[in-house]
Amino acid sequence: MIWKPNTTVAAIIEQDGRFLMVEENTTEGIRINQPAGHLDEGETILNATTREVLEETAYDFTPTGLLGIYHWQRPAKDITYLRFAFIGKLGMHHAERELDRGIIRALWMTLEELEATQAIHRSPQVLKCVRDYLTGQHFSLAVLTHL
Repeated sequence: MIWKPNTTVAAIIEQDGRFLMVEENTTEGIRINQPAGHLDEGETILNATTREVLEETAYDFTPTGLLGIYHWQRPAKDITYLRFAFIGKLGMHHAERELDRGIIRALWMTLEELEATQAIHRSPQVLKCVRDYLTGQHFSLAVLTHL
């Protein structure tokens, strides 16, 4: 058997000093995360990001840059994640759209609120991505190649 990491995508979306987050029900209880999820078979990394934002927040999203690629080995379980985090533009809100299973609500949080709720973040990647975003870190989408 060949070991493979879990490939995930996330969107770091900021407006007026607040970040779009989701509150979700997990096996560990209620957690806070960016709109994020797994890459599905047959889709591109960018399509996965756009899909996850829509499913979890009911907003359209257009990635404009790669924030970074994050490697996290979850200590409590034998799971490794490779997270492709994107920045971009928020589009139309589809208020009538039902959110993905497990998502309680989308919410806007400041850096201070995120720092105060670290104990219930889905992973350490949540705050790390926000801090990287605030430093201005980003890379062109041209670094991605879909063949």
